[in-house]
Amino acid sequence: MSRICKDGFDEECIKEQREVYGIAYTQNILSGRWKYLILWFLKFKERRYNEIKTFLGGISQGSLTKQLRELETDGLINRKIYPEVPPRVEYSLTSKGEALIPIIDLMEEFGKRFGDKVD
Repeated sequence: MSRICKDGFDEECIKEQREVYGIAYTQNILSGRWKYLILWFLKFKERRYNEIKTFLGGISQGSLTKQLRELETDGLINRKIYPEVPPRVEYSLTSKGEALIPIIDLMEEFGKRFGDKVD
């Protein structure tokens, strides 16, 4: 069915399996333990690095930096550096990141509805 190379799906597979590709693409850009929560936290307003780190609690500096860089590389968040001493950096959602918020909101509702139920 799907042919995946080291860089993701090959072009032929993307054309043949468009629906599966869409799901896999979304899963890929959201892969990472903290990305969902970072995006959810940024939906309300711009945030500074330490605000995000405090909100997430147990995340290491290295992990947070990696997750933020990946979100920025994937075009989901903006990183704005202010020319101040010490430098101030703020993170915000891009329009692409904002487009994911309804999905994250649905995940939140699903978790509230089924999260504490055991089948």
